[in-house]
Amino acid sequence: MYIVKYEGTFGFIKPWTAVRDEETFSQQFLTPSIIAGIERKLFPELLKKEYGIYKIKRHRLSYSQISSQQEQTQPRGWNEKGRGVKKEYFRPYAILTRGVLLNPVLFLALENKEDAEIAHKQHICLARNEDILYSEGDILEVTETEFDTNEEMFRGYELVFEESKDSFMVGYNRMNNNEAMYGWLKVVGNPVRNNF
Repeated sequence: MYIVKYEGTFGFIKPWTAVRDEETFSQQFLTPSIIAGIERKLFPELLKKEYGIYKIKRHRLSYSQISSQQEQTQPRGWNEKGRGVKKEYFRPYAILTRGVLLNPVLFLALENKEDAEIAHKQHICLARNEDILYSEGDILEVTETEFDTNEEMFRGYELVFEESKDSFMVGYNRMNNNEAMYGWLKVVGNPVRNNF
């Protein structure tokens, strides 16, 4: 496998239940739809294909901590108040608190070197356009066993996209008829980093 490492100052992964919740915290894992979205950003030719994950074989995510940050929002619609010439329209404000991953590190494992080189030249975002991660260091060639056992280099959370007795539902895939997505969490080493 060929590993591309991405790092950033912060990143937000929207939990699948958090549409307009008052307080939301980032998930600590990437769902199948997030990986498929990252893959289509890196390889736009995949936009023409049916939903699926084609090039990213594995991934691993770690971070230093989760920071609560506030965000001001407004609803899309307008509220109406009063009658006749005293009628007015307004949009109320709301404050959301969201948990942001600080210093996220993401490893993407690709099957061939050409795809890794294409991915290495680009940036990605986990869920929002302003949360950008840039590729860092060289492309690494490792075995799958090393990726799973080197706890110092490749520590982190990885959602394994399969149904098993350990699986749990991680959301609904709106790109695939709102089909439920399942996976089980693989944890390698200590995913919460205290040195960078």
